[in-house]
Amino acid sequence: MNLNHLSDGWSIVAPAIANHLWQSTLFVAAAGLLTLFLRKNHARARYWLWLAASVKFLIPFSLLVSAGQHLAWSHRVAGANTEIYLSMERFSQPFSQPPAAASSASTLATFLSNLNHLAPVFIVAAWFCGFAAVLLTWTMRWRRITNSIRQAVPVEQGREIESLRRVERSAGARRQIPLLVSDNSLEPGIFGITRPVLVWPRGISDRLEDAHLKSILAHELCHVRRQDNLAAAAHMAVEAIFWFHPLVWWLGHRLVTERELACDEAVLEMGSERQVYAESILKICEFCVGSPLNCVSGVTGADLKKRIAHIMAEDAVHGLGFSKRILLGTAGLAAFGVPLVFGLLNATQTQALPQAQTADVGTAVPGYKSSYIKINPEGTEALRTGGIIHQKLMINPGEFSAENASLQDLLRFAYGVEYFQIVEVPAAFYGKLLDVEAKSNSSIKNAMQKLDENQRQLQSQRMTQAILENHLHLKTHRETRNLPTFTLSVGESGKLQEVKIDCDRSVHQYVMQKPGMPLTASCGMVAPGLGILAANTVTMKQFAKSLSSITARMVADKTNLVGKYNMNLRWNPDPNQYPEYGGPRPQADPNGSTLDVALLQQLGLQLEPTTAPVEVLVVDHAELPADN
Repeated sequence: MNLNHLSDGWSIVAPAIANHLWQSTLFVAAAGLLTLFLRKNHARARYWLWLAASVKFLIPFSLLVSAGQHLAWSHRVAGANTEIYLSMERFSQPFSQPPAAASSASTLATFLSNLNHLAPVFIVAAWFCGFAAVLLTWTMRWRRITNSIRQAVPVEQGREIESLRRVERSAGARRQIPLLVSDNSLEPGIFGITRPVLVWPRGISDRLEDAHLKSILAHELCHVRRQDNLAAAAHMAVEAIFWFHPLVWWLGHRLVTERELACDEAVLEMGSERQVYAESILKICEFCVGSPLNCVSGVTGADLKKRIAHIMAEDAVHGLGFSKRILLGTAGLAAFGVPLVFGLLNATQTQALPQAQTADVGTAVPGYKSSYIKINPEGTEALRTGGIIHQKLMINPGEFSAENASLQDLLRFAYGVEYFQIVEVPAAFYGKLLDVEAKSNSSIKNAMQKLDENQRQLQSQRMTQAILENHLHLKTHRETRNLPTFTLSVGESGKLQEVKIDCDRSVHQYVMQKPGMPLTASCGMVAPGLGILAANTVTMKQFAKSLSSITARMVADKTNLVGKYNMNLRWNPDPNQYPEYGGPRPQADPNGSTLDVALLQQLGLQLEPTTAPVEVLVVDHAELPADN
């Protein structure tokens, strides 16, 4: 078992499960409020509300959102030209997974990391044990009742079957229900879903008068007409899957209560007298106690005292008025319609931007009307000979262009990773520099200009990923690996002085590359060069991130410095850090200081090597542009 892959999979599944649970819990709460509003109306209305809340556990809102997105894409493929781009955050995601952070590589950190990878295994194992226990319990009960039914004797004539047929004709039943007499002490009940049968305890008819017998049979027929066993089986599935959620078990109790009250109301509407019907239920309870299984609809279920009081109450049960029907209809439409509409509106955000109908240059990819990637021969030759390389990376709303960019440069932008996080790049790309050009149509450009900076960058990254996948046949995945890293801490004699004034953007921090060629850093920025670095009013986290790019390792800030600082740094670059990225190797100066020594001597900061789990982007496959 690959624990890294399992942990990555769990990081995707866990937030989805958590969101589904809180959404379903909220749905139950909303159904509860509606049942309070309908407490003086028919019990069947409240029953259907509770049943809808139960079924909601089996239908994640994300499925409805996906259905809406599918409809949107089907409509778009059919030829619709979408001119409006709506950007919406992911639906109901308070449990979003945060990005992985680097940690210390001490023994304790490694242990905690391994424990974190094993946590999904323990959670899944615990869930499966509970799931299996619930299924085993119900299976044993099911087999017990099934064996009793197999031993039961079919009845073709007699007082019970004649009364049953009269009740069926009175109720307009379309098919007759078989009647089985059992020697076991079971209450009368309906067993089965597709082919229900009425199980009748032997000897119980001797205690019932004809009016009592008719009322009990009418009650059981109501269960068949309402498909109560099917609903009970559905909720049993909910209880098995979500056994750990206490609200699910409470919901099952509410379903049984309202189910029996609804059948009681139906029997009274069919003409049974209140007192006779109440007496018939009490006589049944004297004969046997409790239903053996939830999937068997009997007559003694739910709170008996409450049922008898409900049956004997002379106050009429009110039907649903026009206003309450409108309320329930609106609530049902909102519950299942809103996610669908959200999916329709969010299709452009969750997928790529619309693809234009025509392409001007190159091949069209999702979001762009034209795009191409090709090898830059001049830049590649300059890279090989150590000549001057003019590199450019330009990103505008709906446009992306790069000149003399390595594959790592493109991956760094497209996937939001650092160079040291990109691993297993195909050897064919070493020493190759690429040119990229991609343009969108005017509607997408205008739509992206309306997004905020973060949304625009996210969409640009997704579109750039599509370019790489289309032209280079790129395939990647993310995983966590234990890699060499650095920790940055304050040395014995710290030399940094915190900047006490606000950042003055007219002042640039700089160091000299060559006489007359200063390397400048704008306010709040770090400007690294080949063996030099300038930082202007930056935090230590910014500085550590810049060092990560220089050292090609994750640098974790352990300085505990919370202020902002100006920094100038010079060192002799290590030539072994550059070959992986295809850059020119700097010439080592035997008299120069290495980076760790320069940091300690010039800034009073200590760089210590260690190892830690780091999230990396693995390049599974990539091909050079086909036209080269």
